[in-house]
Amino acid sequence: MGKIKVTQTRSVIDRPKTQKLTIEALGLGRPNWEVVHNDTPQIRGMIRKVSHLVKVEEIKK
Repeated sequence: MGKIKVTQTRSVIDRPKTQKLTIEALGLGRPNWEVVHNDTPQIRGMIRKVSHLVKVEEIKK
């Protein structure tokens, strides 16, 4: 299972509540915050929902 780095690039101000909660569930909260997650279908689904607010990079070993 690979790892992915998720970086929040835009603010959640004036976004629907579901998008705010998804950003919070990913462990983000402010622009330029980064977190590393396992590359699972659940995480990919959350990223897809807020893809306009985040940047995703795969981590190579």
